[in-house]
Amino acid sequence: MPISVRFKMQEGAEDLAPKKAHEDDAAWDLKSRVDVEAAPGKVTLVPTGLFLELPAGYEAQIRPRSGLALKNAVTLLNTPGTIDAGYRGEVCVILFNAGENVFPVHRGDRIAQMVIAALPQVVLTPAVELNETDRNAGGFGSTGIH
Repeated sequence: MPISVRFKMQEGAEDLAPKKAHEDDAAWDLKSRVDVEAAPGKVTLVPTGLFLELPAGYEAQIRPRSGLALKNAVTLLNTPGTIDAGYRGEVCVILFNAGENVFPVHRGDRIAQMVIAALPQVVLTPAVELNETDRNAGGFGSTGIH
C-alpha cells in the first residue's frame, strides 16, 4: 500500500517538481532551482525548490546521479544525504565536483535523485560486552584486496 508524502514547491518553481523517469524507478529526479557553476575540487550547495512533509518513520535519501558521476565527475559530498521527517526547509543538494573543469548547473537540470525509505523501529541497548564474530574488529581493508 503506498504511503502519502506531501510536498510543495517554492513559488515560481512548480515546474521543478520531482519526477520519476519510469514508473518502476526507485528514485525521483531532483532539479536545480538556480543557475550556478560548480568549480573543480569545490562544494556547491544547490537549492531544488522542494519542501517535504515526510510521515514519521520515513526519511528521504538524496543520492548522486550515476550519469553525472561517470560523465562529469560530479557527485554528492554526503551520500546519501538524509532528510528527516521533522525537517520542513528547502531540500538542497551538496554537489562536489571531483573533475578538472567547471561544471555548469542550469535551472531545471537533474542534479540528484531522491528515495523515500521506511525506517525500522530500533532500540540501542547498552552492553558491557558484545558477542564475538569471525571478523571481530577487523575493518578498513582487513579482508585484503582480492
